[in-house]
Amino acid sequence: MPTSSKIFKGYRALGFVSNHVPLLVRYIHKRKENLIITCVGKSFHTYACSRLQLLSVSEPHEADIEVMAADRALVYTAVRRTVRAWRRGTELVHTYPEHSQPVHLLLPFGPHLITVDMDSTLRVWDINSEELYTELSFSNASFRVTCLAHPSTYLNKVLLGSEQGSLELWNLRTSRRVHTFTGWGAAVTALEQAPAVDVMAVGLASGEMILHNLRFDETLMRFQQEWGPVTSLAFRTDGQPVMISGSTQGHVALWDLEERKLLGQMWEAHQGSVTGMAALPSEPLLVTSSPDNSLKVWIFDMPDGGGRLLRARGGHSAPSTFIRFYDERGNILSAGQDSTIRVFSSENDAVSRSFGQASYNRKLSKKRRAGVHDTLTMPPVVSLAASTVREKEWDNIAAVHRGVAQVTTWSFDKQRMGEHRLLPDRLEGRAGRAAAATCADITACGNFVVIGYSTGHVDRFNIQSGLARGSYGDPGHEGAVRGVATTGLVHQVLSAGADSQLKFWRLKTGQLLHSLTLDAPAARMVLHRESSLAAVALDDFSACVVDADGRRVVRRFAGHGGPLTDLCLSPDGAWLLTAGMDCCVRVWSLPQAALVDVLRTDTAPTSVTLGPAGRLLATTHVDDTGVYLWANRTLFDYVSLPPLPADYVPSVAPAPGSAPDDGVVLTAADGEEEEEEVKVDVEEEYACPQQLADQLVTLSLLPESRWAHLLNVDAILKRNKPKEAPKAPKSAPFFLPTVSGLETKFDLSDAAAAEGAADSERILHLGALAPVTELGRLLLKAETGDDEHYDAVMTLLKTFGPWQLDSELRQLAPAPGSSPKLLRLFLVTLHHQLDSCRDFELAQAYLGLFLKLHGPAISESLELRNLVDKLSTSQAAAWERLQGRINSALCLVSFLRSSTIS
Repeated sequence: MPTSSKIFKGYRALGFVSNHVPLLVRYIHKRKENLIITCVGKSFHTYACSRLQLLSVSEPHEADIEVMAADRALVYTAVRRTVRAWRRGTELVHTYPEHSQPVHLLLPFGPHLITVDMDSTLRVWDINSEELYTELSFSNASFRVTCLAHPSTYLNKVLLGSEQGSLELWNLRTSRRVHTFTGWGAAVTALEQAPAVDVMAVGLASGEMILHNLRFDETLMRFQQEWGPVTSLAFRTDGQPVMISGSTQGHVALWDLEERKLLGQMWEAHQGSVTGMAALPSEPLLVTSSPDNSLKVWIFDMPDGGGRLLRARGGHSAPSTFIRFYDERGNILSAGQDSTIRVFSSENDAVSRSFGQASYNRKLSKKRRAGVHDTLTMPPVVSLAASTVREKEWDNIAAVHRGVAQVTTWSFDKQRMGEHRLLPDRLEGRAGRAAAATCADITACGNFVVIGYSTGHVDRFNIQSGLARGSYGDPGHEGAVRGVATTGLVHQVLSAGADSQLKFWRLKTGQLLHSLTLDAPAARMVLHRESSLAAVALDDFSACVVDADGRRVVRRFAGHGGPLTDLCLSPDGAWLLTAGMDCCVRVWSLPQAALVDVLRTDTAPTSVTLGPAGRLLATTHVDDTGVYLWANRTLFDYVSLPPLPADYVPSVAPAPGSAPDDGVVLTAADGEEEEEEVKVDVEEEYACPQQLADQLVTLSLLPESRWAHLLNVDAILKRNKPKEAPKAPKSAPFFLPTVSGLETKFDLSDAAAAEGAADSERILHLGALAPVTELGRLLLKAETGDDEHYDAVMTLLKTFGPWQLDSELRQLAPAPGSSPKLLRLFLVTLHHQLDSCRDFELAQAYLGLFLKLHGPAISESLELRNLVDKLSTSQAAAWERLQGRINSALCLVSFLRSSTIS
């Protein structure tokens, strides 16, 4: 099978914080800080408790992690039947042999590790030697182990809770049962050591909590919560006698152990079950996690002893439905099936925020505090439109909700839902129940939002006031409107409908300008305002590109094996990216009119968007709460993109992990055969010649500052003249020979040493008094006419800065009464460079500076004047060739923009 995508490589994943696996808390003495460890599927994250900053991400496992545990040194994970130990959260140090069934319980026990599998087989391992210490087997019919804990000060003993409700205390050193507790008629779901010795807190599936004295087998206290089974327990250790319990409904209860009563409740602490809970030692802080993909830190500083949210970190609790890059800073707007809108930063996770949940009445919902049971919650957002122009003045985001005619407005600056509900007058009351908004777009000026409806109507609203400002057609389409867009100059509105019509309207008056018939009903549409290219996805699994200025179809692409879910155009308008239910993101080249790359994923992508400058591609997928980022290789390396067949299908690209540049290679599990290595044909690196063709002009690629201001060197030097005269360098010893030139260099060659050693051969030649620079010596060598010597002269000139080049050219002037040989050779070199069409802009700049410096000398020499005439002819011929090529390219571009090419 062909290799994966050539253009895109997995970079990182955003929006993953926690899942159903309980969190862990470790205190690191060197950092003097508590670290929080959460599970995110195949990896686990480590956060600093002070700011919930992500510190590290573990290597991905071969499958989802099912249970975790930690001690002072290591973190333990269980995946299926394999248990691993990690140091510093990233380094694998131990692997323990497999169980016969998946492991679902772990407990570090001093130098040992206790593991329990689904068959209730308990094994004790030596952590360092990875050897089995002892093994105990229980029958699931009579005693199915559901949780375990180590009672404080109970040497070599562990307490086991069962699904049948009974508890057993075992001595692991002797492998003997010490005592059996009959239980309370319900399955044990949680065990937690109380601050008091011999006292253990037991949570039951019936919602009851028991504080039991193990030494005397006596129940001390009983509490009952009405929210279902107890999922987690914790005790405050900051001097307050409070026990904390979590429930499957997301509520947290505080129990006063002295008064033996309910102290307070934290309603809707999470939108899902509170599976992870830990009270930080000697601090009034509580950390909780939940399958709703959130991690929260609570502080108990309320007058009634209750807690409030101190800091939080989270993502979507339901799969994402729509994403778009918002601005040049890499912020991504994301809408999820949980009816929330979030912003994720591709550069800094600390910037990620939640805008809240969409509500029909935000103030009333906040007052009720109904959470997931709020009847005023709006349906999920299926489409977003945003503009950065007016973000600080009024709402600048429009959200389309599933099956609802109202379009809500949001403010990126205030990071919350706005006050407006955009709804035309004709849909007020019962009429609005049969209609739904399907798409929206905000104009480039940020003042208006254009909305399309399932009834075929297209309306325009002022987003600042929320008032209707006009409509387009009555209705504009015979079927549902699938896409709307406004041009960059804010004078046209494009609408695509299920009636296979793409219509062009005048924005201000609503006049129909043109109607274009498509090959199939439109599914969605996006517009690239800079190039006025509109990409339309069709119901026949194909896509077309329409020139909004010429109002004609210029490209058609077909190749997907399923419906198109989203599409986008690259920032430069060169690529069209289409995502389909065939689990592929296809990249189409508009200039080539062909498929150039395919990104294939495990699950179907639901939304795609390219970031600023096309550096990152963001995707969301079916039944996935995360946002995946893919790096664009073409911006960092040479990538050959030949045309591909329309039905080209590569191998599946691995999904990126939460850590940037995640390059981990997963190996096959023990007992499974590894896949054969796929041989990939590696293309040889292309070596570009100095000149591709004789009729082309090649530039030097030097910075513009090196040659653009050569004629203004005198003015720049005068402006930058130092206030103090430069200090002269220390004089060299008299016996060291020097090399002539601008810089003081000593001649340490053997010839110079031999000449200095022979005192009798010291003869003064008058010709040596004339200074010849290094440039002059290379010009004298070029008198032979070899191309190598001309190239050597140009290579030396490229190393000079503007001021050094000015000085070198000045020293080419002949002495009084001598021949202008160096000037002639320099003109010959420039003539050769213009004929070869290489370093074209440098030759022009050098010629201008040369004529400025040596114009009088050239006018006095007939030989130099003839050379200048030939050079002028050669320059005019080179410019005519270049101008002809430019005119041909302009004509070709104009033809492509105005012609229909299928």
